[in-house]
Amino acid sequence: MSRRFVIFTMLLFVAPVAAQERPLRKIIDAEVDAGLKAQKITPAGKSSDTEFLRRIHIDLVGTIPTYEETVQFLKETDSSKRERLIDKLLEDPRFAQHQAEVWDLVLFGRNPSGNELTRNRAPFRKFLGEKIAKNEPYDQWVRDIMLTEKDGSEQFYAQFRNNPEEATVQISRLFLGTQLQCARCHDHPYDKWTQKDFFGMAGFFVRLVVAETGSANARKAMIGEKSVGEVLFAGAAKDLKPGQKGDPVKPKFLGGNELAEPLAPKDAKVDAKEGAKLPKPAFSRRDKIVEWITAKDNPYFAKAVTNRVWAQYMGRGLAHPVDDLSEKSQVGLPTLLKEAESAMKAHKFDIKWFTRELVNSETYQRTAKGPVTDPLPKWYEQARVRPLSAEEIIATFRQATLFDAEPRKDNSIPNSGDSYFMRFFGEPTDGLGEFQGSISEHLFLNNGHIWQMIKGRKGTLSELLATSKDSWEQKVDRLFLTVLSRPPSDAERTKFVAFLKLPTAKGETASNIDEAIWVLMNSPEFRFNH
Repeated sequence: MSRRFVIFTMLLFVAPVAAQERPLRKIIDAEVDAGLKAQKITPAGKSSDTEFLRRIHIDLVGTIPTYEETVQFLKETDSSKRERLIDKLLEDPRFAQHQAEVWDLVLFGRNPSGNELTRNRAPFRKFLGEKIAKNEPYDQWVRDIMLTEKDGSEQFYAQFRNNPEEATVQISRLFLGTQLQCARCHDHPYDKWTQKDFFGMAGFFVRLVVAETGSANARKAMIGEKSVGEVLFAGAAKDLKPGQKGDPVKPKFLGGNELAEPLAPKDAKVDAKEGAKLPKPAFSRRDKIVEWITAKDNPYFAKAVTNRVWAQYMGRGLAHPVDDLSEKSQVGLPTLLKEAESAMKAHKFDIKWFTRELVNSETYQRTAKGPVTDPLPKWYEQARVRPLSAEEIIATFRQATLFDAEPRKDNSIPNSGDSYFMRFFGEPTDGLGEFQGSISEHLFLNNGHIWQMIKGRKGTLSELLATSKDSWEQKVDRLFLTVLSRPPSDAERTKFVAFLKLPTAKGETASNIDEAIWVLMNSPEFRFNH
């Protein structure tokens, strides 16, 4: 056998593998740059180290870096320091906690129905956080959310509370990126999904039962499934007559075939008594729809999660809006969406892997400083600017003031109450990425709860600066590096030093240091991710 033949044979095996191993981050940059070139758009430059440091911490672990982390990162000079920081944060326990908070909001929103069954979702966040910490594949934890009935997972179905139509709308939107709410009432003239499609999907959920158990002060949900029951279709909502029941519709996979199922046993239970658990049916429609939704060859599932994770870090999905993968949705970079979806499948729905590739891309690491005023740049020519979520704001308050050495288990602000805080910070945007600040939010930042964190106990940043023997200039540097994750400019340093040297007004309970911390915490720079 000749040497030339051996080398040729080896190349046959090596070349395809090498092609498959092209990093997704490189594909992202190549496709985005090609799109920018086609649109004749000049992209923004690379973000500064301080801008990147704050952004990546907030995006991955939901809070700003510590003073020590900031100083250490800024003094490093090797070219791989950003990649190493990303790896470190992805392995930080806070990554799983933050992702659980992000996905909790995706799956429930701020104020889901279900009353006390879903108001406190700490059990669900714990359930999901444990799965993310283990890096379980996305398709696996979706199956567990929809099929298990313990450890908090039951709260997902509890929000629909025996309403199969609402379950159909939300599950299709969340896991398939498909909007079916219009088809709930009528056949839309510009959408391919009909009422029959909608009720065919609803047939998979019509037999689910949400029952309550537990004491009056600790109600819990139990999820069961009946062996009988059909969804009834009586035509368009505008044509319905009082007392009209309609005809039963067989379960039908969206865009696919009807479900083939055996006849239900004659002794099957129809109703569930309060607190009584239904036996598992001999044939489960829920099992079948979950199996179909999470299947690798499902035409919607992988694309929907790829688009959603992309939007989480880039501001807008490759298909926009993020919950609408219809033919009319805006897809500016179709090749990239296809490539990213294929990569998600090839890596078995590994969300952490996908996140690592995305945030290592030059596209993600662009600066947000430039001429673009759109908070969600359409072609990703500039980094997005976003307000911090309520959860991120709470964690960032704590980190900036050094209020606690260890975060509280419920991540709450002292004496504020979650519902009280969420009322002001729970919905910072209008759903389109535009910030909707309010006078109530501003007033909250002026009240005693924030002041408690600034000067309420020993060990805070205020006490640290007050007792330090550093120069005023060094104190101002530490103040900025701790609160804003960057050093001050020369002008800022001069102004803050002059202010800190002023005598405190008679009768004032706050020191100049307290006031300086409060000023930075009320700045737009602190409120946003840049």
